[in-house]
Amino acid sequence: MENNQKYIIRCDRAGVFYAEIKERRGSEADLVNVRRVHAWSGAASLSQMALEGLSSDSRVTMVVPEMTVLGIIELIPCSEAAVKSLDGVKVWKV
Repeated sequence: MENNQKYIIRCDRAGVFYAEIKERRGSEADLVNVRRVHAWSGAASLSQMALEGLSSDSRVTMVVPEMTVLGIIELIPCSEAAVKSLDGVKVWKV
């Protein structure tokens, strides 16, 4: 995968992630700098999220340095505008 490229990653049962891909093996991948997208607004689809980003009231978790995900359904490269937007969403936690 392209170095430092950010992706929106949709998994079968684990949800949606915003991360860099360290290594991919079929529908499994090792991710770095990972944020789980719990809920979002400002985008009608994951495709729009990857191109334009999200509204600031979206719920995106803190960064996890590294994790492995299984059951990848979609990998969508993020545009520069989306990266700026997603990096700017404050950390959601309770």
